[in-house]
Amino acid sequence: MQERKHLAMLCERFGIAPPEKDVDHFNAAFNSFQIRWEQHGEFSTYSFYAYDEPAGLFADSALKKVPVDWMAQLNGQLMVAVHATIVAPADIDYDENADLGALSVHFADNPVVGSKVTGGAASVFTDFRIHVDGFSRFLIVNHGLRTEQAGRLLQRLFEIEVYRVMALLAFPIARKLRPALNKSDRQLYSITDAMTRSDHNDGELLDELTTLAAEVENYISSNHFRFAAASAYYQLVEQRVNDLREVRIQGIQTLGEFIKRRLEPAVNTCESISQRFTQLSERVSNASQLLRTRVDIIIEKQNQGLLTSMALRAKMQLRMQQMVEGISMVAITYYAASLIGKITEALHMVGWKVNPELVEGISIPFILVIIAISTKRIHKIIANTTE
Repeated sequence: MQERKHLAMLCERFGIAPPEKDVDHFNAAFNSFQIRWEQHGEFSTYSFYAYDEPAGLFADSALKKVPVDWMAQLNGQLMVAVHATIVAPADIDYDENADLGALSVHFADNPVVGSKVTGGAASVFTDFRIHVDGFSRFLIVNHGLRTEQAGRLLQRLFEIEVYRVMALLAFPIARKLRPALNKSDRQLYSITDAMTRSDHNDGELLDELTTLAAEVENYISSNHFRFAAASAYYQLVEQRVNDLREVRIQGIQTLGEFIKRRLEPAVNTCESISQRFTQLSERVSNASQLLRTRVDIIIEKQNQGLLTSMALRAKMQLRMQQMVEGISMVAITYYAASLIGKITEALHMVGWKVNPELVEGISIPFILVIIAISTKRIHKIIANTTE
């Protein structure tokens, strides 16, 4: 949003229609320069084109045509600055059959790489270095470029440099994470080695594994985007290099060879670190699952022992309850028979011809039967209630 507002300020100054609110790219021609703005996922690119004949190659950039105060108000951090110049062979006394080492004078005497591109319509040279002005340089020798070809060629070269630098953003992170990765790997080995011994504490090991898993997942989640972006940017670089359709110039490396030899190892390092973290996360997960299984088995055995003990106690309580019930039946029978004996004694005293002792003795079996039947009915009622 701020970038569009800033572009609108530039357009307003030169009387040009500003970009619409939802667009992610913008092209416009001003008095002495042309601008191309494009918004990407995590960065934006500004390309400025100027048509003039400077005092020397790379002496003046197109930015000198842009209002200084407007440039000073640009937000964000500068990631890549590229200066490209298109010249005719006669302007630099270029001869592809001669010693191309003379071109290095335009690149601060650095070794130059280059090739013929776009079906031989142009030759491109660069050193892939940042010079004292803060810009990297591309020298394009025009052998017969059409206007559209020149525009596409510039765009591809700019994108190669931008995506190359963006891909390398993950390399310092990968180097920084390597010690942490090795440390986590050693820690996992120590834990799994302890799991093979019988004197280890499963609870403590599980706590260590949980902490290690959290650390590894934090590393992965914090840096996954950067590593994935590096791989995507590298693929874009390869695609743009292929679009150049390079033809080797004898004696120097092509752009594709230079990029492959220097960028590919860095990208492979990033991919290796990312894959190792992913594999480490899977190994930690497997170890955690194995240890949890062992802990669950131990807990299950303890629970089984506890249930067995509880069942034994319940059985003992049941037997004691049955014994108490038997004693209680005898006691109830004794008291009931004594009560009947007292009643018959009273009847005998008032004149009834009954033998208290005989009646009391005869009543005991009947009392036992009645108590047994009553107890059985009570048990049945309780059983029905619990169901």
